[in-house]
Amino acid sequence: MRHTLIFAALAGALFVSACANTVRGVGRDVGNTVDATGAAVRDVAE
Repeated sequence: MRHTLIFAALAGALFVSACANTVRGVGRDVGNTVDATGAAVRDVAE
C-alpha cells in the first residue's frame, strides 16, 4: 500500500511538471509569434 502511494505521488509530480513545461513553451511560442508579426508589420509600413 505504501509503495502505491509513493508511486502515485511521484507520477503526479511528473505530470504537473510536464504540464508546467508545456504551458511555458506555448507561452514562448505565442510571444515569438507576436514579435514576428509586429516585425513584419513594421517592415511593410516602412
